[in-house]
Amino acid sequence: MIKSLKASGNKLSIIENQLKVLASEPFRTELPTFKAKLELINQFSLKPSKLEIFQINLGYMCNQVCKHCHVDAGPDRKEIMTKEHLQRCLDILEVIKIPTVDLTGGAPEMNPNFRWFVEEAHKIGVKEIIVRSNLTIIRANKKYFDLPDFFKKHNVHVVSSLPYYQAGKTDAQRGDGVFAKSIKALQTLNDIGYSKDGSGLKLDLVYNPNGAFLPSDQSDLEREFKRNLKNDFDIDFHNLFAITNIPISRFLDYLVASDNYEEYMEKLVMAFNPSAVDGVMCKNTISVDWDGYMYDCDFNQQLDMKVATKDTQHINDFNLERLENRTILINQHCYGCTAGAGSSCQGTVA
Repeated sequence: MIKSLKASGNKLSIIENQLKVLASEPFRTELPTFKAKLELINQFSLKPSKLEIFQINLGYMCNQVCKHCHVDAGPDRKEIMTKEHLQRCLDILEVIKIPTVDLTGGAPEMNPNFRWFVEEAHKIGVKEIIVRSNLTIIRANKKYFDLPDFFKKHNVHVVSSLPYYQAGKTDAQRGDGVFAKSIKALQTLNDIGYSKDGSGLKLDLVYNPNGAFLPSDQSDLEREFKRNLKNDFDIDFHNLFAITNIPISRFLDYLVASDNYEEYMEKLVMAFNPSAVDGVMCKNTISVDWDGYMYDCDFNQQLDMKVATKDTQHINDFNLERLENRTILINQHCYGCTAGAGSSCQGTVA
């Protein structure tokens, strides 16, 4: 049986350990590699399309410690993107005119330069500013209470994680009391106009399964969430994004510790959907970590798999032409994005 991932302490050794688990002997001998699957459908090497989303991780600090978190975020994490790096991101956005900036974390709002960056991105005309909020940050303490009004002022598209429309499953995944705080935050967003007709203020929710299984049909889940949240709490939202849990970081720890890893990987491989490959987020997205390095996606970021263009791996060396002609790096965790209806930060893709 695969050994615990916590056997080694520093970040590099943990990443190396995770990569070894992803290529573990039982998996490698019994099931095809992701590369082999792509070769069968003439999609290897995987290539990007036009860059449309610039996803920036503002830091791993978070007021929560969620069991499924693929960036291993928490209150004890000190990695925070500097204002210098944020300014470089603004310079890129202004010159290249990438239509969407997607701010994530941790809790991106905990970066001390978060509001300044949103204001500047709004000034230079970024068409869409997404903030991936855990909702509870809005209720964390007084300095965050005005975040809903700040979001509204700058027409921020709020995307928020809510594991379920009842307290039990939500608190089991994200911590005691999280559901009640999340509901209060959603009601506050609704009160100032989010998800209301004619407001132009977008509010979407994200669903991750609470365990070693694939999400149900996204459209069915969305109807179920909308009905129950409206009936029980008078909450409205636009879309529900169903995202498959990727076998890396904290979720991989869980799979290994619970002896679910090999079974879960087999589920992902057996559910491989060729039609989902064209919609994977690494094709139109660049993910930037807190230290300015670039990745094909934020999952590769956690495995330290920087973009393959070695002369333009950092935002200080940003080169659009080279990035749009790179080869996307893959590994076994990529099965998570192509299983069933597929999965990306924008939900299902097929």
